[in-house]
Amino acid sequence: MPESKETYDAVIIGAGPVGLLLAVCLARWGYKIKNVDNREIPTLTGRADGIQPRSLHLLRNMGLKRQIMAHEPAKVYEVAFWDPLPGGKGIHRTGNWASCPKFIDARYPFTTLLHQGLIERVFINDLHKNGADVQRPWTITGFNNDGHDEHYPVEVTLKHVQTNERETVRTKYLFSGEGARSFIRDQLGVKIRHKDPISHVWGVMDGIVRTDFPDVKTKCTIHSDHGSIMIIPRENDMVRLYIQIASSTDKDFNPRKRATLEEVQASAKMILQPYYIDWDRVEWYSVYPIGQGIAEKYTIDHRVFLGGDCCHTHSPKAGQGMNTAFHDALNLAWKIHLVEGGFAKRSILHTYETERKSIAEDLLNFDAKYAALFSRRKPSAGEVGAANESKEAGEVNEFVEVFKSSAEFTSGYGIAYGPNQFNWSPDHSAQSHLFNPKGNALRTGRIMPPANVTRVVDANKVQLEQEIPLNGSFRIFLFAGVPSTTQRAVADFAANLEKQSSFYSSFQRKDIAAVSYHERHNPHSRFFTICTTFAAPRAQLEIAKLLPPILARYSDHVYADDVWDPRFPDAKAAAHAKMGLDVGMGGVVVVRPDGHVACVISLVEGGGTVDALNEYFGAFVAKKIGKSKMQAHL
Repeated sequence: MPESKETYDAVIIGAGPVGLLLAVCLARWGYKIKNVDNREIPTLTGRADGIQPRSLHLLRNMGLKRQIMAHEPAKVYEVAFWDPLPGGKGIHRTGNWASCPKFIDARYPFTTLLHQGLIERVFINDLHKNGADVQRPWTITGFNNDGHDEHYPVEVTLKHVQTNERETVRTKYLFSGEGARSFIRDQLGVKIRHKDPISHVWGVMDGIVRTDFPDVKTKCTIHSDHGSIMIIPRENDMVRLYIQIASSTDKDFNPRKRATLEEVQASAKMILQPYYIDWDRVEWYSVYPIGQGIAEKYTIDHRVFLGGDCCHTHSPKAGQGMNTAFHDALNLAWKIHLVEGGFAKRSILHTYETERKSIAEDLLNFDAKYAALFSRRKPSAGEVGAANESKEAGEVNEFVEVFKSSAEFTSGYGIAYGPNQFNWSPDHSAQSHLFNPKGNALRTGRIMPPANVTRVVDANKVQLEQEIPLNGSFRIFLFAGVPSTTQRAVADFAANLEKQSSFYSSFQRKDIAAVSYHERHNPHSRFFTICTTFAAPRAQLEIAKLLPPILARYSDHVYADDVWDPRFPDAKAAAHAKMGLDVGMGGVVVVRPDGHVACVISLVEGGGTVDALNEYFGAFVAKKIGKSKMQAHL
């Protein structure tokens, strides 16, 4: 009889940002994971350091923001632009621009700068709390989706890096978070398609500096007659400098060119003239070429997946690598959860590649242009005008304009997933006339905008979009409008939810009789959480009188839309106004587990609203629901 092998829901190779976030999500949601990394210890120096506004918003939703901010990271609110003075007289500031401009409705309008190793440790500590640890230093030596075990079809072989001790396990899913040099990707035969040849070589250096350069505590892009630098402030008084070493415009350009630390420091001193800079200490130094590449596939069989730098490589200057990795991991995590939880068809896993590869393509197109402009020597400020001047003032600085126009994308709030079974469009199989009500301001596939409301049970002013934690559930936001006009529609909505054939009742918890009285988010189903928001002052709301029991059970998720919002200063119910929902009619906003809008439906009397939701969820759930379920019983 063959020896039985240890089995896992997921084996994750690599304990960088992408592997750790995937591991944290799955471990929290009750899955058995094995996360291995070939390094003896987490990252000590260098690597990624920028958390963009949308990613910090995600970490807040995971309950991890406080641990990140405890390290007192640098926060970048502005970017300063510096250009050469005429006549070779050095550099001068030509303007400033918000890192996250006000037109982006962000909770945290800044970039958080913190050493990757400290970020990794926050995830590692959370893993440990949920009974999982990173296995170090181990590496993968082989894998095979042989199907010998229908429940755990992938066999994975591992070995200890130092002792050559070996282990063979079986898993439902194998994930590569190995970085640009991926054994799994190579074994799958997945090629990296390079969008552009290497055209620039840069040095990067972290250290403690002494300087009279006035903007060393903020992010700077500096172009001079002697080359270009980007300055990034870091935690603990450190500064990161990116310094151009070689360009394809050089007569003797060599994409493999190296430079010593001393040579790069000398270049930095030349570029920063007339200011001086010296180093008390250099913590980390590296030289790297810039090239944009993307994996042709993110999976072959929807059992073995790739993510993070394994799939996309680009310059680090826009601060997107770690952030893109976070959202790769999140996108896959909730989809695996829906499949393995028995909620959704396995075919939904196909959307991981289509959604995330599309975002990576957008990133690489932006990065190629941004990196090329940054590496190009800029004309003087006298030729292009100050960075804060409008286009009407004459010729503009192309680099600054690209930076400004791309701010929404780089902040993370510009991520937009295209139409599919999750993101409703007129081509969706759900065709109720109640979808996309008149006035709706939300775009499916985009993040739900922030809104401040008052929680009825305790009068706390809260962030509505943050009230449901990242728990793998769809978030059903019932905007109930003015109670006196929507009371019947709300009652009908609740009554139809309770029907045995509804999407909601079809996925009722098997342990519902034993659910804790204190369960706030998932008292009825592990796949849905309901929030109800009334367009009325809190003092006028009595939950027991206004809501049927099925909705009143979510008493901690009942809110008053009575908080003023500067973006809608004249609105009496700003959250309704932000969503584009009439206070006299209300509406239902379905948000995916990752915070992106799935669909928007009118709230009407009768069964129409729940029927539309049955149509929507019926496109991908693993059971027959709604009318199809009732017909199956006839």
